[in-house]
Amino acid sequence: MAWLHRLDRLTGQIIAAARWLALPLILLLFLQWPLRDLVGCCSREANDLGQIIFALFVAVSVTAATRAGTQLASDALAHRFSAHTRHRLRQAAATLAVLPWASFIFIASKPIVLASLLGLEAFPDSYNPGYFIIKATLWLLALLMIAQAFLDIFLPPRQGDA
Repeated sequence: MAWLHRLDRLTGQIIAAARWLALPLILLLFLQWPLRDLVGCCSREANDLGQIIFALFVAVSVTAATRAGTQLASDALAHRFSAHTRHRLRQAAATLAVLPWASFIFIASKPIVLASLLGLEAFPDSYNPGYFIIKATLWLLALLMIAQAFLDIFLPPRQGDA
């Protein structure tokens, strides 16, 4: 059980760190126009870096929403159920839907992600380095979803999960 608590802590730390990605993302999105029209350079680099940050942010956000209980859910009926029943429904959904799907994504994307990582794939339009990071975030997304599914299946509900 100790490994589950370490996994829970690690997942929480990754989510906490990824929250800060919103600030550079906003800055890069804001700077693209002045860089292109006023400075005359570096807007493509800002765009490419923004895409990398956005991919990382989204990959972590899915698990963050699940942990916060703010993901899309059919709460119209579930809010009437007891906390125990809602916890059992979360366990069933993690076991029957999230875990198999995230595992499939991780396995099925192996050729694409590995080829991109091994080739250090660049952005197709600008040839700037780093496009491989965007493809690698697919594995980050899947691994975080798998981790959270294990936590939802095997850990008791958190205080406030109702």
